[in-house]
Amino acid sequence: MKRIVLALVVLLTGASLPVPAASLPAVQSSVRYEHIGDYTVERLNKILNEELAEFSTFKVAYPPAKNAVSLYRVFYETVIPELGNEPTTASGLIAVPQVAQKTLPVVSYQHGTVFTKTAVPSHPEESMETRLMIARFAGQGYIVIGADYVGKGESPEPDSYMVRDVTAQACLDMLFASRVVCSDLGLTQQSLFLSGWSQGAWATMQFRHKLEILDIPVKAAATASTPCDLYLLLTRWINNPTSLDASWLPGSPLLFIFAYEHYYDLPGLSRAAIKEEYWQTANDLYENKIDWEQASRKLPGTVGELLRPEFAAESSMGNSRFYRRLQENQAYRWRYRTPSRYYYGKIDEVMPPYVATLPVDYAKAVGGAPAEAVYAGDNADHRGTFLFGVRDQKDWFDSLLVQ
Repeated sequence: MKRIVLALVVLLTGASLPVPAASLPAVQSSVRYEHIGDYTVERLNKILNEELAEFSTFKVAYPPAKNAVSLYRVFYETVIPELGNEPTTASGLIAVPQVAQKTLPVVSYQHGTVFTKTAVPSHPEESMETRLMIARFAGQGYIVIGADYVGKGESPEPDSYMVRDVTAQACLDMLFASRVVCSDLGLTQQSLFLSGWSQGAWATMQFRHKLEILDIPVKAAATASTPCDLYLLLTRWINNPTSLDASWLPGSPLLFIFAYEHYYDLPGLSRAAIKEEYWQTANDLYENKIDWEQASRKLPGTVGELLRPEFAAESSMGNSRFYRRLQENQAYRWRYRTPSRYYYGKIDEVMPPYVATLPVDYAKAVGGAPAEAVYAGDNADHRGTFLFGVRDQKDWFDSLLVQ
């Protein structure tokens, strides 16, 4: 494993006010990385065909990969703003194209919800979404980077699921770490693009907000099935469930209930929110002691059934500390600097179109950089929306590189 000592910028945790990058103090931090393998062109094309067919029945075709890819697991230091900038370590992935060119565009990919600790970018064999991004982008000459987030991958912390500042910080410090690793590999990064799906779409929006505050340029951002308003989503799941809702939906709020209890100092939140008969199973899932298949045998089929009636009733007024925090963690209410696309599907069983496209209507109201809603089709479910988005955004990013 290779270790590099570098100067990283410690970012201010208050993400609501612009801060000139030059005023931020620098500290020494270490980055380590290890080569974990390579994907040949043949393997990349297998991902784009056979493995894709196992992942989803949604009909989509990708052009074949052009080059092999080297994979590196990265370990880096970051901080937890919600806990007074407590220092910690995190992990992520850098996928480097095996090409002669040494100056390459970069896609920072933020992964979606996973119910194990290691189905994340730094363990690509456990993450089909990561492998697809590697095949589609790194196999076509882009450097692909991805943070595991604090609490996932090699991180020793509790899962920081849908916790705003620590998520953005982990992505930002992963970007800085990737620049140092790439420099050590003799590469120069250019043209930063952002991409994310589901939870990763929310993380992408929070990360993008942080980058725009710090005047770090982003060429474009593309998100699929974007949960930009967590309060709206949870309130809908509780009070207005539909027959289309995914069977695993209860898993999402239980993760952020436990995460918010820890990171936002809300002691007793999970006990107050989750019915007693489900609490232990929910806690075991959050702590990665069991996976979703095991948990689903003991958990109810809807979010409303998971939660205590009095806690669910509080959602209507949204006036408790927890529901106010959900409202504060929206991921779209600012005036954008970055051109963006938001992919949505008609039968997405997790993210209704009216939620996934909220940033577009907001951007129309306040002006700023172009924001476009892109329809993935009548047959696009949650995974289909992601697959469509990955195909479309690559062509869009390419077009921006030649401008």
